[in-house]
Amino acid sequence: MKIKQALVSFSLFLFVYHCATTSAQSPAQAPSKNQAHPPSKHQVQTPAKAPSQPLAEPPSQVPLVQAPPHRAIAAPTNITKILDKAAGFSVFIRLLKSTQVIIQIENQLNVSNTLTIFAPTNGAFSSLKAGTLNSLSTEQKVQLVQYHVLPSFVALANFQTLSNPVRTQASNTYDFPLNIITEDKWVNISTGLVNTSISSTVYTDNQLAIYKIEKVLLPLGIFAPRPKPPALAPTPLKNKTETSSIGAVEASNGLSLTRNGMLNIGVAGVAIIFLFGQSKFY
Repeated sequence: MKIKQALVSFSLFLFVYHCATTSAQSPAQAPSKNQAHPPSKHQVQTPAKAPSQPLAEPPSQVPLVQAPPHRAIAAPTNITKILDKAAGFSVFIRLLKSTQVIIQIENQLNVSNTLTIFAPTNGAFSSLKAGTLNSLSTEQKVQLVQYHVLPSFVALANFQTLSNPVRTQASNTYDFPLNIITEDKWVNISTGLVNTSISSTVYTDNQLAIYKIEKVLLPLGIFAPRPKPPALAPTPLKNKTETSSIGAVEASNGLSLTRNGMLNIGVAGVAIIFLFGQSKFY
């Protein structure tokens, strides 16, 4: 009896051991077909398409620096601060200060005058031939800066109303001509040596307008001076001796006429008396 119970217990032990071993050796489940696979080392990646370059757009009328809603009358607009805030105009700011044209501009704004400024970028000055600015005299640097200033406020939409050549603050329009032509919303500027366009509005407040340009405006009067137009010939003056002799002849002629006239009157008087006496005698 005890031997049978031992055999049954041993059989049950073997059965349980076999089941456990079989379960442990069952294969792992195959991965799903939808599972992501890492890319092969030799797989060719499709390059991203380069974005197409946007077409050039006309300058926006929205200024880079917004004008304050209210401004004290006694405090003129700080132009150098505006240009510094807009960024990219440090060379033009330095020229405004070194030539003291900035003082002239601020004084004009302080007495309610209106102005328009074309502000070249640092890139515009970098594109100049090396040594261009250093070769200019102090007076020429002043004229160069003044050539970028119009003596009146011109809104972006009103450049078409100007008459060419446009007068700047740099002397006359013969040595410093400036022609402005509008096409659709573009404002094109020509000096005779340089052609450029307004690229954006930096600042505007109905008294002052500052426009960004990508080239320095080079005037003919400084970089390609033309011969001066011939002056009108003055009226020739008469020789003093000739004038005196003519006057003397005219005076003597007048005196002769006077004497002859008096002599004629005297002769006529004598004749009348003689005739009157003869009539009484008869």
